[in-house]
Amino acid sequence: MFGLKNRKLEKKRKLAKMARKLVTVSDSKSIISEQFRTIRTNISFSMPDKELKTILVTSSTPGEGKSTIAANLGVVYAQEGKRVLIIDGDLRKPTLHQTFKRFNKAGLCGVLAKKVPFYEAIQETTIEGLNIMTSGPIPPNPAELLSSKALDILIQDVKKDYDIILFDAPPLLIVSDAQILSNKCDGTLLIANTGSVEKEVIVKAKAILASSQANVLGVVLNNYVFPRHQQYDGYYSYDE
Repeated sequence: MFGLKNRKLEKKRKLAKMARKLVTVSDSKSIISEQFRTIRTNISFSMPDKELKTILVTSSTPGEGKSTIAANLGVVYAQEGKRVLIIDGDLRKPTLHQTFKRFNKAGLCGVLAKKVPFYEAIQETTIEGLNIMTSGPIPPNPAELLSSKALDILIQDVKKDYDIILFDAPPLLIVSDAQILSNKCDGTLLIANTGSVEKEVIVKAKAILASSQANVLGVVLNNYVFPRHQQYDGYYSYDE
């Protein structure tokens, strides 16, 4: 009986953690959810004459919230009626399967290693229109896999079935994976955690993206606190 109670409590904690990560699902009317919709709109306006289907989400350093932002951005695109695929391109420290509570068996690694066809590595989520491809087992050679022709083929294949493909990539200043992916995607979003990352670090990350000829769509400030006089009292519903 005691063990059953503990399991129920653990399940509740996991669900609560998921709700915090996917605020666009748990609290779609919050100011944070509205900011994700604003990012979605700004991406559309950034290059109105060019179709942006593959978008890379990365950061300068670990712990800046890139994976959470990629997941919530995928949700708001799906809520708009788009067919969305999020691919966990972080083959060193993947988290997408944890966010959406899915298995991490046949994923991106399996597809790039030609062990499974891409459609077998795609999993549905509870959100209509949103599918994911997890990383799969962590490989010994992530950069080599991401540099392979197999990734180019995968991108062309999924473009036929999805309107938006989001890649969650490792931090730029740690490994070269995001640099490789940025060259293959239509656009790149750089996530910066306000208050914890120095301006010089962001400038260095942007220089790395420039050297790989990435199309930088913009920088997203995470954990930014609005000055009180700029808060949207009376228009958005949120907790202070």
